[in-house]
Amino acid sequence: ENSLQKTSICSSVDPPGIFVSPYALNLHSFTKLIKRLQERHPEFSKEEIVKAVQELRKINKGVLSGLAISSIEEKTSAIL
Repeated sequence: ENSLQKTSICSSVDPPGIFVSPYALNLHSFTKLIKRLQERHPEFSKEEIVKAVQELRKINKGVLSGLAISSIEEKTSAIL
């Protein structure tokens, strides 16, 4: 019952007419990945890290979905 109330409260907070992308969680995961890589490789700029992730995506036929974040982190680290 409490979870239903929380759901109702959360959904009423969203302004009407705002589209929430189904890719929002992917953006959250991407942000988390970049943060983890920045902590692991402080010698690289954020731009360099993003380029390395993009390179990994290119190597992986244009997609990263289906790979664990830890796997993406390891493979990106190898590129860096």
